[in-house]
Amino acid sequence: MHEQTKAIAKPKIGLVLTGGGARAAYQVGVLRAIADLLPDKSLNPFPVICGTSAGAINAASIAVSANNFAEGVGRLEAVWSNFHVNHIYRSDLLGVAHNTMRCLMSLVSSEYSQRNGISLLDNSPLQELLKNRFSFRTIQHCIRSGALHALGLTAWGYTSGQSVTFYQASKQVLPWKRAQRLGIPVEIGIEHLMASSAIPFIFPAVKLNREFFGDGSMRQLAPLSPALHLGANKVLIIGVRKMVTDEPAKRISATGYPPFAQIAGHALNSIFVDSLDVDLERLLRINETLKLIPQEAFAQRNITLRPVEAMMISPSQGINEIAMKYTQALPRIMRYMYRAIGAMGPNGSTLLSYVLFEMPFCRELIALGYSDTMQHKDELLKFLNIQSAQ
Repeated sequence: MHEQTKAIAKPKIGLVLTGGGARAAYQVGVLRAIADLLPDKSLNPFPVICGTSAGAINAASIAVSANNFAEGVGRLEAVWSNFHVNHIYRSDLLGVAHNTMRCLMSLVSSEYSQRNGISLLDNSPLQELLKNRFSFRTIQHCIRSGALHALGLTAWGYTSGQSVTFYQASKQVLPWKRAQRLGIPVEIGIEHLMASSAIPFIFPAVKLNREFFGDGSMRQLAPLSPALHLGANKVLIIGVRKMVTDEPAKRISATGYPPFAQIAGHALNSIFVDSLDVDLERLLRINETLKLIPQEAFAQRNITLRPVEAMMISPSQGINEIAMKYTQALPRIMRYMYRAIGAMGPNGSTLLSYVLFEMPFCRELIALGYSDTMQHKDELLKFLNIQSAQ
């Protein structure tokens, strides 16, 4: 009884960072606001941290600095605030030409495509960036010190068709297996970040052990599940899309065949955000159902379900529209390439917002994330059960 009371008094708060390519700069602004609201030199307020795709990189960055949350956020912000696309993928003429030639070779030679990872972009610069920025040994140190309970990064297995969460955690966290979902203990490394952020078609898949893995957002039917398996009983979710509250008044007539970028943008939206909306709605419905069950019935009938308090912070503005303001920030060769597939126009802005790793765009998203979070300051402080430093 005492242990139950203690768990209720101090819940494990999970942080869920979704995928979204360059849109994940918004998450940095939210984290900066949280750091500013905390007392100086505070430990990480999120014992459980889960990330997918670009959110996996942000999650790992916070985890390795769990002993000093503000310092970790500061380092993360310094990177995102000075991003250029050449930090993430080859944007020089030689690099683009070489990768384009590889794609063409894969179309005429199945043997070549099996030997070489084929993708629209070459993200080898990202791997170098992560090597220079991360000290993964710190994760276990933070776990031993109690500043971190678990870090989970999710990737999608192309062969098995399973959503796999690779996690590093305290010993009491056990592996799990659900329908098309696994939790596997590992020592987190660069390869897990590269696999989780390997956006389909855009970045190449990554081989881990016996299987190739891609972006963890693919068919991630329960994106909140890893945080709960890792011990969280409250979750703060940072989304990367403006919440849609109203359906369009009428259907819009098409003026022509949709460009490749428009189709790809819708596909990426379905990968990155749609499943989160569904899973959050499911969680809230379960919470409402559990309220109808008398407390004594939980013990009598051995009901293992429990209410999970959730809070979501998401953009108050459309990120697509913001991206369109910064198309000229891209290197010239990338502007030509994206214009060829229709990404530089209004119908292609969704795709553009996922790959626009440029300083002015990222800085505006960081500022938006900070502002949106401060708008919910009181609600957030109550959720985190902390006293503001301000």
